[in-house]
Amino acid sequence: MARTLLAIPVYNEEKYVERVLSRVQEYLPDVLVIDDGSSDATPSLLARFPVEVIRHSRNRGYGRSLMDAFRWAAVDRFDWVITMDCDEQHEPASIPDFLRAIERDDLDVVSGSRYLNPHPENDAPPEERRRINGIITQELNARLGLRLTDSFCGFKAYRVAAVRRLTLDVDGYAFPMQFWVQAVAAGLRIGEVPVRLIYNDATRSFGGPLDNHAHRLMHYRDVLALELARCADRLPKRCPA
Repeated sequence: MARTLLAIPVYNEEKYVERVLSRVQEYLPDVLVIDDGSSDATPSLLARFPVEVIRHSRNRGYGRSLMDAFRWAAVDRFDWVITMDCDEQHEPASIPDFLRAIERDDLDVVSGSRYLNPHPENDAPPEERRRINGIITQELNARLGLRLTDSFCGFKAYRVAAVRRLTLDVDGYAFPMQFWVQAVAAGLRIGEVPVRLIYNDATRSFGGPLDNHAHRLMHYRDVLALELARCADRLPKRCPA
């Protein structure tokens, strides 16, 4: 059976962290929390749970938290790492779906999709977030020959040995742009599993200028274009940069 780590990036999640950690340990015993410089009660609440913790002295970004999780998993010799958010927008009850996909052993990346098989109890996402997700997902599919339905979902399972072959360095929310390009360039096998679409807080901030929809879309496209150029010689010929 594959040895699997559950990694949860957190940033000021005092409202949710206790409930989330209480539930996830029903499914996986090995839990790593990456505290990305929280300034609320999150650090003290984490101390109540038998989990490993990486703490950033300042906010480093979502992508940096994932990269730290990958490094931890590699050093501690895990076979897989499952990532999920800590704002109750990812259901711990979906963890077994990822574990079943891991056990089939035919993929390197198992990506959660909120749009693959729409659930009757799905929430309606904020219009601009859904629009940007759709635009970027279409552009990734067209340029990389993928068939993704949800390129931004943070609920994923990664084969540790496969991720170690990548050279990831995008710290912020544009991390998926770099990840998908490098995953294709490295020949990783990619699949999706359906997960619930849950939005608890439509006003949640991306931080700074990224809260502007047009700026956020432009930033994602800039990071994508840069990575396509960097990986051009390793991408399939049908995927011109």
